[in-house]
Amino acid sequence: MKKLILCVVVVLAGAAAGYAQDRLLGRRTPQNYDSINIGYDGRLAFVRLRFASGFGGFGRRGSGREPPWAHDYPTADIHMMKIVNELTTAGPHVDGSNIYSLDDPDLMNHPIAYMSEPGFWSMSDDEARGLRTYLLKGGFIVFDDFRGQDWFNLEEQMKRALPESRFVELDAGHPIFNSFFEIKNLGFLQSYNASQSATGHPTYWGIFEDNDPKKRLIAIANRDNDLGEYWEYSETGTEPVDFTNEAYKFGVNYFIYGLTR
Repeated sequence: MKKLILCVVVVLAGAAAGYAQDRLLGRRTPQNYDSINIGYDGRLAFVRLRFASGFGGFGRRGSGREPPWAHDYPTADIHMMKIVNELTTAGPHVDGSNIYSLDDPDLMNHPIAYMSEPGFWSMSDDEARGLRTYLLKGGFIVFDDFRGQDWFNLEEQMKRALPESRFVELDAGHPIFNSFFEIKNLGFLQSYNASQSATGHPTYWGIFEDNDPKKRLIAIANRDNDLGEYWEYSETGTEPVDFTNEAYKFGVNYFIYGLTR
């Protein structure tokens, strides 16, 4: 996939302002994913990973109607791709996204995948093998929307796919934080739950190829953070503009890094 080139710098708040028409009422998650997936035609597309919950199969999150992996779907996915489209020449799909399981062969067509609520995540053996293959063949995965003890489940599941892997905390000097925007303050966003965060703000953790920080970052975890929530509600006024702008900066940087490394 071609390297992205900066076209224009715009104010992210303005770029996010017109997307209310894309919201779906009720957040009902479709069961026939093939019928709503936009598929693969060589263009960049948002990929969301679905999984069986460790708390009762495809159980629902809290009292909501969507499974944990579908939190903020589909609005966050569409908003994020519209920002990428406005700021780069990537030409992504902006009218939908793809939902795949980790053992779906179609996942291999996409360089970047996003998982929400990994605290609820569990994998079959086939999915663990699929994740390992995806990451070692060049894939990049973003873990988002989790807090507190969710971290331990994320580590446990990743060990099933990559037993030798370990998460290390990233600082602002890592290339992913200046792949497009220069993000100097990783503590700007509020913590998902300050009472469960050691620092009171999100931290960012990564897994490197061969556990070598000089090599490619193959996974990033937004610990005590929920970027997708900021993306989803960026046009509603319920979240501060400074926070939604910053969340978009992280997202754009993740996509640029995943496409060019």
